[in-house]
Amino acid sequence: MRLDKYLKNSRLIKRRTVAREACDKGHVSINGKVSKAGAEVDIGDEIVIVFGQSTVKVRVLSVEDNPGKAEAGSLYEIIEESKNH
Repeated sequence: MRLDKYLKNSRLIKRRTVAREACDKGHVSINGKVSKAGAEVDIGDEIVIVFGQSTVKVRVLSVEDNPGKAEAGSLYEIIEESKNH
């Protein structure tokens, strides 16, 4: 599944266009490599997202297409959250 679509489906980022912009600006990486919006996401990948004031690192547990709100949180597990200074 494409990275921008995964970020939207998992609700880590609310809209796919915002996810694409974050990727274009270099704020998202997969397994330690800065990734473009079209990069493929697989089960077991570690994604790091740098938001304005915080950074979130998650492990991909599932790449389900069109999950409901209740299932969105089960697509990943949070490994680490930190505040940026």
